[in-house]
Amino acid sequence: METCSRKIHFCYGHRVMNHESKCATLHGHNGNLWIHARPLQGLDEIGRVVDFSVLKEKIGSWVDEHWDHTTILFKDDVDTCKLVEQAPGFKKPFILPTNPTAENMANYLLREICPKLLTEYKIEVFKVTLYETENCFAEAML
Repeated sequence: METCSRKIHFCYGHRVMNHESKCATLHGHNGNLWIHARPLQGLDEIGRVVDFSVLKEKIGSWVDEHWDHTTILFKDDVDTCKLVEQAPGFKKPFILPTNPTAENMANYLLREICPKLLTEYKIEVFKVTLYETENCFAEAML
């Protein structure tokens, strides 16, 4: 089966609540997402899974609006959420239902965001890879 993938770069801050080391503090990353899609009914009439621009426009625009240059926090991290919301010049944080590990962020995109944004296309995002650094990444797969 054919697949296609699109890279999306974004910058973000986060804190991993209850982390045993440095990631327990607010810090930032230059993240790279890889969105991997496959066709539900074969390639389109010109031989593609989907035009790469669709993934950039739909998923990239969502990431740009909600995650790029903001702080991603766990909904239960109440004190940090309040602190970030009060900081002057800070964009309102994105509140994730789970701790913002790379694994949970990739899973959120895969299971919550991608299906909603791509309903009109005959594709399925089957894997999301999130590189927190050039050396460390997590994947979520269907």
